[in-house]
Amino acid sequence: MDQVTLAHDEVDELVRLRRQLHQHPELRFTEHETAATLAAMLQPLGRVRTGIAGTGLLVELDGAAPGPTVLLRADMDAYPVQDAKSEPYASGNAGVCHACGHDVHMTVAYGVAARLAAAPPARGSVTVLFQPAEEIPFGAASGAAAALADEALCGRRFDAVLGLHCWPDLPVGTLGVDRATAMAAKDAFRIEVLGRAAHAATPALGRDAILGLSGMVNLLHAAVARSRNADELVAFNIGTIAGGASQSQVAGYAEATGTLRTHDEGTRERLKTVIERVARQQAAALDLGIRFTWANEMPPVRNAAELVALAHAELPGLVDVVDLAVPPLTTDDFALLGALGPSLYVKLGVTGDRGGAPLHSGAFDVDERCLDAGVTALDRLTRAVLDGRLAAGPESTVAAVSA
Repeated sequence: MDQVTLAHDEVDELVRLRRQLHQHPELRFTEHETAATLAAMLQPLGRVRTGIAGTGLLVELDGAAPGPTVLLRADMDAYPVQDAKSEPYASGNAGVCHACGHDVHMTVAYGVAARLAAAPPARGSVTVLFQPAEEIPFGAASGAAAALADEALCGRRFDAVLGLHCWPDLPVGTLGVDRATAMAAKDAFRIEVLGRAAHAATPALGRDAILGLSGMVNLLHAAVARSRNADELVAFNIGTIAGGASQSQVAGYAEATGTLRTHDEGTRERLKTVIERVARQQAAALDLGIRFTWANEMPPVRNAAELVALAHAELPGLVDVVDLAVPPLTTDDFALLGALGPSLYVKLGVTGDRGGAPLHSGAFDVDERCLDAGVTALDRLTRAVLDGRLAAGPESTVAAVSA
């Protein structure tokens, strides 16, 4: 992307902010320094409220007259992985890195707020939410759920809920728009296998939890593969295994955690039934006990048809708009914010001179020209909603994406 749509001083400020945030990442619900940095920069722009969902914050900006309302969301937390880059702005916190691009998301959201403050819309209002804790370990709380329960957002409705996510599969200057589903549903699970410990020399006196769990892993992968049709988008993963106390002991306990990602509700429920049934049957076959727990059940992120159409109508000429026909199997608790109003979650291309490493990799980085593209796109979409250019109806979406 060669064309600069923001002024050079605006771009320079955004780059400085992004690098500062990248160099000082913080994990979920501990984003204190991040929040302080943002609050100081947002204070001159509008009404700032801190402590949202603990460590989050929001800024509210009003137009000259009442009108439509927009919520713009950016997630704040970093990922628990070591930064593998050698750049001057690499993470200074060991084992913590902005490996999912949340530093970019915050910087873009700040950039939009700054532009709205510099040139207020004629009507309407914008709330920019900086949300903690989007990364959710097994059984942990969602930052979006906590924000929804906060009095600052509880009971409110918006005409549009907007957000974006860094997307290393797309080149810088490109904005990907999913036709309907922007992110998958997520169902996390934990399997606890309950055996009986015994000396390794007398295995018949025990019930081997590790043996049961290892066989269960293979059976589950096979069962999911054979229980889905070729046209069903599914991801299944077992990501952690732990158990046993000694190499000389038959393990009395072992556990695994994993995730199921789907798009279709029927497929989701069918595979959840298969996974739990196979795990219980394998445990019973080896005379083992089992505790099976589902957690972090997250709906898919759905894009509203009228907002998809608006993006295709407003953004070409500012950024390269790409119609994403096949939605990914990544997940995001932005899905929960759909309760506040029609939503649109777009994919920001970040690969150019830098970038290209996958999300959640310690080598993840971005071509910082993406900041210009992200601010320009979300600023235009926000102003289009405030100006009343949001047309309802799925027919306009079909026309837009098939043009």
